[in-house]
Amino acid sequence: MALLALLLLLVPPVVLLAALAFLARPRAARVPLKGRHVFITGGSSGIGLAMATAAAREGARVSILARNPARLEEARAAIQRESGRDDVGVHAADVRDAAAVARALKEAGPVDVLVCNQGVFVPQELEKQDMEEIKWMVDINLMGTFHLIKAALPAMKARTRETRLPGSIAIMSSQAGQVGIYGYTAYSASKFALRGLGEALQHEVVTDNIHVCLIFPPDTETPGFEEEHKRRPELTNIMAGSSGGMKASDVAKKALDGIKSGRFIVPCNFEGALLAVATAGLSPQSSPIIAFLEVIGGGLMRFAALCFQWNWFSTIESYYAKNKKGE
Repeated sequence: MALLALLLLLVPPVVLLAALAFLARPRAARVPLKGRHVFITGGSSGIGLAMATAAAREGARVSILARNPARLEEARAAIQRESGRDDVGVHAADVRDAAAVARALKEAGPVDVLVCNQGVFVPQELEKQDMEEIKWMVDINLMGTFHLIKAALPAMKARTRETRLPGSIAIMSSQAGQVGIYGYTAYSASKFALRGLGEALQHEVVTDNIHVCLIFPPDTETPGFEEEHKRRPELTNIMAGSSGGMKASDVAKKALDGIKSGRFIVPCNFEGALLAVATAGLSPQSSPIIAFLEVIGGGLMRFAALCFQWNWFSTIESYYAKNKKGE
């Protein structure tokens, strides 16, 4: 009887897993890096430099793009020193300039793995933020990604047909691209948009054996990290906390692991994994196991999300009530 009871308990999860294995799309794939061309923007510092160095160590031919030629040369020397490779390509261009991006990609040659890692962040309440600053963030974070993908895609498609190996387009979003928070209105908008881009693009390139990968890092220790925190509104610091960020090398490892496994959503820490379940929605999912966790955990994570929202709204109301009394 005990065995029968156990079987009855196990049957529903097994049936669900079998159904999810059938439903999961796109199909899981391994995206190799060794011997392939990896093109990374924002590659002269922070996460981009850490990803470029790690990819080169794995045997990839790496090209990096950024705006500052001097910093690009310093980055090239660092990657060569760490990886022992002398074929690191550097390209100076502003991702807001579509023509310059197209020239850089033509010079670099066909790409197997494109990493759109460029990004800028200035936190401030929308009412107080200058429109030029908002446009600057949108142009780099969102439009720069469009420019890169448009320029790289034709040669990437030809490359996957030629090599019969899967390619990857990785887009660096942020946990602020999964949930909006006070003071991040413009930045979150630029990062949330990347998800819509990625979801629709995966439909368009799935038959070309190209996997789209959305990476959602938390606060990360990059050159601009301290300056960004100085600009945060006081209420944002209260709500989001003021603890240090992840190391760029740790984010880079999570990102590359996600790219190589062909995952669509790539969280970088435990909080990010919970956010990924809470915000799964209609996003593609190639892993039946992760799909199972999303299906089982979705309701619980919605409850937890409502608890977080209650806390945030209570904090905002208390903050403004306190400051109003002090006036």
